[in-house]
Amino acid sequence: MAAAGMFASTSYCTVARPAHCEALSGDVPFRSGFRGEQKMSSAGFMCGGDCAALKSNVSPKPTAARTKSSGLDISAILAERPLEALIEKTTRERVKKTPKQPVNMTKVFSIILGGGAGTRLNPLTLRRAKPAVPLGGGYRLIDVPMSNCINSGINKIYVLTQFNSTSLNRHLARTYNFGNGCNFGDGYVEVLAAAQRPGSGGDKWFEGTADAVRQYLWLLEDAKNKDVEDVIILSGDHLYRMDYEDFVQKHKDSGADVTVSCVPIDDSRASDYGLMKIDGKGQIRHFSEKPKGDDLHAMQVDTTVLGLSGEEAKKKPYIASMGVYVFKKSVLAKLLRWRYPLANDFGSEIIPQAAKEFNVQAHLFNGYWEDIGTIKSFFDANLALTAENPKFSFFDAAKPIYTSARYLPPTKIEKCRVKDSIVSHGCFLRECSLENSVIGVRSRLESGCDVKRSMVMGADFYETDPEAAALLAEGKVPLGVGENTKLRNCIVDKNARIGSNVVITNADNVFEAARPNEGFYIRSGIVVVCKNAVIKHGTVI
Repeated sequence: MAAAGMFASTSYCTVARPAHCEALSGDVPFRSGFRGEQKMSSAGFMCGGDCAALKSNVSPKPTAARTKSSGLDISAILAERPLEALIEKTTRERVKKTPKQPVNMTKVFSIILGGGAGTRLNPLTLRRAKPAVPLGGGYRLIDVPMSNCINSGINKIYVLTQFNSTSLNRHLARTYNFGNGCNFGDGYVEVLAAAQRPGSGGDKWFEGTADAVRQYLWLLEDAKNKDVEDVIILSGDHLYRMDYEDFVQKHKDSGADVTVSCVPIDDSRASDYGLMKIDGKGQIRHFSEKPKGDDLHAMQVDTTVLGLSGEEAKKKPYIASMGVYVFKKSVLAKLLRWRYPLANDFGSEIIPQAAKEFNVQAHLFNGYWEDIGTIKSFFDANLALTAENPKFSFFDAAKPIYTSARYLPPTKIEKCRVKDSIVSHGCFLRECSLENSVIGVRSRLESGCDVKRSMVMGADFYETDPEAAALLAEGKVPLGVGENTKLRNCIVDKNARIGSNVVITNADNVFEAARPNEGFYIRSGIVVVCKNAVIKHGTVI
């Protein structure tokens, strides 16, 4: 998107001579135009003769021939307002009428944070990074911020990785490789892995979100980024659809050094996020990272300032940070390199300190947003996609969510009952029942399967019918879900093998359990079958 040019013009207004001009020394004509001796414009106020008379407090004589022009009463101006006030008013009005320049997204690059160890998403993150966790049957979490960037015109993208990054790196290379995958123009997608460096402290890995960006701060000075003005920092494990162009436009228009995207939130989850207080101009005056107790209560605000109704404001009295930021490039370098060189985290250290001495603005995001940080939030967000009118939908032709092109055949469904579910491509479903479930790519569900409120992630490869029959003949378990198996409130990770007549319902309502040797965990009451696990025939969980 090219930056639009703007031409400033000076407007002139006709000023009629007021009846009381005798107060001025001499006969001073007031005429408008480009050739007259005197003229008043939006740029200033000029007079001939004795200009000192303009600053006197002589009251105008009452007259019926009071002349006004452009909404200004000249007699009142001469008698009551000094020259400086008139200049300030006319200049301010001129600025208000000047259209704001559209943001140039070619001067923005994004940094997507690959996340930490992902312990709260364990066991889904035992062998993969958080952004690589499958989502919605055919996507991965990293596809959400990547697609938001592409749909917003940002084609300069860095992804910072550290933990279990093999599958994430593979997915990025296959999907967003300009020569082999989708072509999005002349930009780039580069993976920046944590690495040791020479010098003091060079033996340390990433110690937090801010430290990860600091270790690659030299990219701001790289030749290919010399025209970049702003840096947008994103998380790789959130589910939302956002136009970053509007976000950066707000950042530019407000003259902010840093802009934080925020959402109103209720009491139940407020302590899980960074909370803020803002003034009437949207500037953040106080920021507290994951407060508890009295500190949490102190962060309550009137969220009607964000446009919420009175009833909504009572339900959501907190303003939470989404962990999505825009920095001026120069300010980001200053904060990380000079002001807070030992700060490791944006949410708990950089943003709260920057709010005290920089112009840190809040940007309201009023769409659906979910932080996929725990097994429960991940499970709920996926099942919410199966609703009749989901809050988030992948069916948006104008702003699609991109992912790897797998070239799989259509799903084959034989005599099945499917209700309020998502079935991805390349699946085989035989005489089974699905309700409120998400079925991932290459899934295989045999006859008699009963799946309700569950997520089956699918497989990375196929087993042929002869191969499956040979395994069954040997008493082993083929890939997929076996005959007459019942699944309730569970997540089945990729390449899992679940035998026939298995029951996974957590009937005892166990809240937490770890059975890695048996191939499953229970997190927040949700049974999670591990990747590549084998659940033997007839098992009851």
